Amino acid sequence: MKRVDYSLYLVLDPDLCGGLDGMVDTARRAVAGGVTLVQLRASAWKKRRWLDAAVALKALLAPLGVPLIVNDHVDVAMLADADGVHLGQADLPVAKARRLLGTDKIIGLSVSNTAQLTEVDGADYLGVGPVYPTRTKKDAAPVLGVEAFSRITAAASLPVVAIGGIDADNCAPLIAAGAHGVAVVSAICGHDDPRAAAERLREGVQEADVRRRETDENRSVVQCSSPSVTDP
Repeated sequence: MKRVDYSLYLVLDPDLCGGLDGMVDTARRAVAGGVTLVQLRASAWKKRRWLDAAVALKALLAPLGVPLIVNDHVDVAMLADADGVHLGQADLPVAKARRLLGTDKIIGLSVSNTAQLTEVDGADYLGVGPVYPTRTKKDAAPVLGVEAFSRITAAASLPVVAIGGIDADNCAPLIAAGAHGVAVVSAICGHDDPRAAAERLREGVQEADVRRRETDENRSVVQCSSPSVTDP
């Protein structure tokens, strides 16, 4: 398993960011605020613009040690030497993408129900959602809510990144439910200060993770200290 920090995953939107230059600037400032992973997603663009953006983002992020993920387009990821791809249920099968990309690249897969967990072999992480209502992805699956998200996370064998309508005020329940991180779009893209927006999200995720770890430790202590029951 590749060692990747999924805790704060920025999905760039060219409309919210103001085009290619805006996406690069948003990514630069957001990474300074704590973003650990960046995805290029520009559904309405032609492939040439995708490639130009991917090359520019790779040049920015590689020296900073932050992986670049390309949404959907394996060919663009390969040509730009991106760090991986994120695939939807209707995109290339994970196994086919893995054959093209090799073992060193990151592959993420979108999941919106437990039935889809049966075909995740070869992926490195799962993007689960939308957890909350979102307006940044027009073809999004029905909203899950925290309870359904928790069930999927509990059944998953891979790291889970929550996505869909997430911001600093509602990320904590998802971390408590087992998410390894949160993916955000409008919570950072389009803000006057992407760095400050990222810092606020980062703090929220870190605080929730500390609380989850403390809860897990307390639960383990209680279980270990419980008296054993023996037959008389």
